[in-house]
Amino acid sequence: MAAEVHSSTAIKDWPLVKRWTTAVNTCNCPDVHHADTFTRWLVIARACVFSMTFMSGLIGVLLAVLQGGFDDRPLFRLWLGALSVIGLVAAHATNNLVNDWTDVRKGVDTEDYPRSQYSTHPVLGGLTTPNRLLAVALGLTLFDALIMLYLAWVSGPAVIAFAVSGLVLSLGYTIFLKRYALGEITALAVWGPLMTGGTVYAISDEITRDTLLLTLPYGLIVASVLIGKHTDKIEYDRPVGVHSIPVLLGRDASLALNKVAFVGFYVLIAALVLAGVAGAWVLLTVLALPRLVTAWKVYSQPKPTKRPDDWPVWPLWYVGWAMFFNRRAGELFILGLILNLVVPEIAGALG
Repeated sequence: MAAEVHSSTAIKDWPLVKRWTTAVNTCNCPDVHHADTFTRWLVIARACVFSMTFMSGLIGVLLAVLQGGFDDRPLFRLWLGALSVIGLVAAHATNNLVNDWTDVRKGVDTEDYPRSQYSTHPVLGGLTTPNRLLAVALGLTLFDALIMLYLAWVSGPAVIAFAVSGLVLSLGYTIFLKRYALGEITALAVWGPLMTGGTVYAISDEITRDTLLLTLPYGLIVASVLIGKHTDKIEYDRPVGVHSIPVLLGRDASLALNKVAFVGFYVLIAALVLAGVAGAWVLLTVLALPRLVTAWKVYSQPKPTKRPDDWPVWPLWYVGWAMFFNRRAGELFILGLILNLVVPEIAGALG
């Protein structure tokens, strides 16, 4: 997970692409108050975690192809897939903005809370105002509503069910679900069946049982990222009444739970291949095992007492290593789905 941390504050001298990639890779940017507007909003919206949503959407596009959704008017179906992914990323940004707005109002986000330490807080750090934060969130919600209505008009009213369910769970997470040990299972549902499955339906006008099952592996390791994050925040969340699963279980049991989630990702994939639900190319995810081994070792050791060099999201620690595994495993899962499409004969012979 270690990413480059830049100490230079001459942000005006940086090329735009460097500013944007720094914000996406590290959740922050040096001298962010003097950065361009787009860079500031990448930091405000926490674009560093959008990769999970993009992957969920892309998996949905590939599953739609595997399900036969592109057999008719493929360019139009690709347009629907692109709209779906754009809508998902906008929804994720909205959730992050509303989460910060809500947590400031509830007194959860303070200067010494992790949110204000690993990245410049939108409100407490002076990047924007609460009203502007809420206004942008509402604007993104309206944008998403237009996408939802168009996709529902083209593909059927079930699009609305997928979208509204995701919105309700996302807002529910922000307002109360994370306080009652339901945030982690919410992540599995949202980044699995709702995001990925909803994308499949928006493209294909239908979704099969097997396709829904294929949404679960990546959804599980997104949930593992949230478990890691909440484990990092146990000592901060307990006093403010956020009773996440890690707060209830404690640090050691939560780390063990995330190890189970990592292994569960592979168990699910193996079971889906053996059952003939997935082509065997998705077994390429075993190439992420070196990252799993690294994360496993980190999870088996005490957290450092001070920030390691070039670690961008301190005081968060375990979440970074969960993301370290998530990104490679997700990339390989996507590659496996692509190969199941282009080399199906080998996938069938191996499966």
